[in-house]
Amino acid sequence: MSEFPEGKAIVFCEGAFGTPNGKTAHGLVRRSERYRVLSVIDSRHAGSDAGEVLDGKSVGIPVLAGLDDALTEAGRGDCSATHFVIGLAPDGGRLPDQAREAVLDAIHAGLHVDSGLHDFLEEDQEIALLARDRGVRIRDVRKPPPRSKLHFFTGRISEVGSFKVALLGTDSAVGKRTTAWSLVDELRKSGFGAELIGTGQTAWMQGARYGIVLDSLINDFVAGEIEHAILRCWEDVRPAVMVLEGQGSLMNPAYPGGMELLAAGRPDVVVLQHAPTRKDYDGFPGHPIHPLERQIDAVRILSGKPVVAVTVNHEGLSRAETASECARIRETTGLPAVDVLFEGAGAIVQALQPYLERTTV
Repeated sequence: MSEFPEGKAIVFCEGAFGTPNGKTAHGLVRRSERYRVLSVIDSRHAGSDAGEVLDGKSVGIPVLAGLDDALTEAGRGDCSATHFVIGLAPDGGRLPDQAREAVLDAIHAGLHVDSGLHDFLEEDQEIALLARDRGVRIRDVRKPPPRSKLHFFTGRISEVGSFKVALLGTDSAVGKRTTAWSLVDELRKSGFGAELIGTGQTAWMQGARYGIVLDSLINDFVAGEIEHAILRCWEDVRPAVMVLEGQGSLMNPAYPGGMELLAAGRPDVVVLQHAPTRKDYDGFPGHPIHPLERQIDAVRILSGKPVVAVTVNHEGLSRAETASECARIRETTGLPAVDVLFEGAGAIVQALQPYLERTTV
């Protein structure tokens, strides 16, 4: 496995930092083992601390207006940048024109480029030729493996002895990955060996050692690749707990990846992430989100497994309003409800405790 960190990164998120379309950059600001993040580019928040923009807490990562400023800032700290990472996550995963120009500038500056978009930089002739001339590497994280290397579902998932928790969501871009990492950290603090099974490009960028990029795969192989990632983790480290990062949701019209995690990942329990202020599915006005209680029922009916906790995304809510919403969810569902960014994941581990006591790994 690679030694982390691989290098020092400037994260490009022009026009999207602090919005759902900046979730890759958000993930890297909150956590990254693969890179040491030096700065974020978004001229709208230039001069701010990235952590202050996201969570009201300084993390020492400045938001800057452009690449020149980011390179100057890195040089001032005697900390030369090595990577330029696309932190955008727009609907459809397409590369905006402005981002393409920034990629060319970054390659001219001698930076390696990592992108999780569906537009592959390696297939852009100008970008690819320039990268070769400058001796830098391009990684298209969402580029699927050759078909010869893909795995079909075998049923060997039943050999895995780890307790599996699926961190699913009632919508896409709702904070599932952030909560999943928080749960992994809390489990480790509580003495349980725990690993994240990543399912998207941002988890890979953050340094998840096991996983796939689910939405880049040919449908016939999605279940097999989920199973293979879980099997590989089991064979390598045999953790007591695996936390499966959800994708999309069960009933989002464009991103129903939660169904595949339930069917192929065979979780023992589910934790469900929910944004109470959302009325419609992400990116689809006029498509109302199914009520939380119905989504809990859907998980139970589809998988035969319980939802053991609800985790809350506080977008559009104050801290006091979030606490009130968590109390309302506890009253209406009978389940623990917590926002891990405000309160940590201790309540989730406590909800898992009766199950974990029976874990023999």
